Parts: sequence; C-alpha cells; structure tokens
Amino acid sequence: MKASRIAATGALAGTAVLALSVPAFAHVSVQPEGTAAKGGYAVVDFKVPNERDNASTTKLEVTFPTDHPLASVMPQPVPGWTAKVTKSTLDKPLEMHGKKITEAVTKVTWTADGKGIEPGFFQKFPVSVGTLPEDTDELVFKAIQTYSNKEVVRWIEVPQEGQEEPENPAPVLELSAAEDGHHGSSSSDQASDSDDAEAASAKTEAAEPADSSDTTARVLGVVGIVVGALGVAYGVLAGRRRTDA
Repeated sequence: MKASRIAATGALAGTAVLALSVPAFAHVSVQPEGTAAKGGYAVVDFKVPNERDNASTTKLEVTFPTDHPLASVMPQPVPGWTAKVTKSTLDKPLEMHGKKITEAVTKVTWTADGKGIEPGFFQKFPVSVGTLPEDTDELVFKAIQTYSNKEVVRWIEVPQEGQEEPENPAPVLELSAAEDGHHGSSSSDQASDSDDAEAASAKTEAAEPADSSDTTARVLGVVGIVVGALGVAYGVLAGRRRTDA
C-alpha cells in the first residue's frame, strides 16, 4: 500500500514537472546552423513544434526585422511546404557589394501542402540570411503559427533583459562577434592592411640572407663529409701498407 502511494506520488510529481517545463521550450524559436557572426552570412533554422493534441500546424509566418533589414533572404525548400517571400521598399537604402539595395525581405510564409506538422512532431524551416548587422547583438523575428482548426498563436512578445520570459516570446537570434574578413573596411582597416603588407615585405627581405646562409652551410657540410671520407680512406690504406711491411 505504502509502495503504491509512493509510486503514485512520484508519477504525479513527474507529470507536474513535465507540465511546468513544456512552456520553456515548446514555442517557435530560431537557431543558427553553426554561427551567426556580425557582418557575415548564416543559415538559421526556425523550429516549430506542434503544441496541440487535436490539430496540426499548417502555416507559419515569420516577420523579418525592419530596424535591421537583411538584403539577402533565401528559404531552403522544405518537402510538403510552399514558401512565399514578401519584399518591401526600405525607408533607407542599404549598401551591399557596392550596390544600393532599395528593398528587402520583410516576411516569409510557409504553407503546408498536406497535413503539416502533426501532434507530437516539430519541423525546421532553414533560411540563408545576410549580411547580418554589426550594430546589434540580436535580431527579433515575430512569428504567427496557424493550426488546422483555425487557431492562431502569435509569437510576438519581445523578451526583456532581466525579466521573466513572456508567455508567447518572439524568436530571437543571438549574433556572435564579427569574424575576420566579415567586417566593413575603414581607414584604420586600410592602415592595418598596409602595415601587414610592409611586415610581409620585411619578412621576405629578411628571409633572403637566411636562405643564402642556409645554402652556404649545406655546401660546407657536403665538403666536410667528402674530406672526412677521404681521411678515412687514407687511414685504411696506410694501415694496409704497414701490415704488408
């Protein structure tokens, strides 16, 4: 009797823990495949879990940030889903590879061709994005999830530092520090490049005498080996002559 009570209490506690832990991860999120470095390109995955037992997720709308617009957004084909990319004119044009970009992607919508994401499953929607901004540490993507029973869940609440996670948090992409070759050039960068070029030239000039000295050392080494061999041969012949005498 006592054992059964303990088992029942344990099962109830486990169920409570599971119920409390679900909201912590069962929402639309975004994570990079690898790193998402400032000033570079990245492939990010929008992960969409199905939170309902009696309906499937049939549509996902992701709004891209307008305060840090991305000039290049390319969704990867996902079997069973159709992706629609929406572009809008920018208030302030972007500079990219020496060209002015006057419009950028503001929304990507995925619509299921069949059953969609069924209960107990999740789906990833990969997107190639760039270039990532250098003047912020994160990008916020607001998402809307639609179920087959017409229920709509809006993941649009922006998490605030120092506060508890909201009930329907928006997906947030954390950006890492800029990698070499992914930051914009400036006068200080050009000066640094010039210094690097001068240093490389100095190393080349310094390497030439070293090569000459190496060659000389090799020649002297060969000569020493030859002289040593002649000395050994002379010693052997002298020994033979003494033996014959």
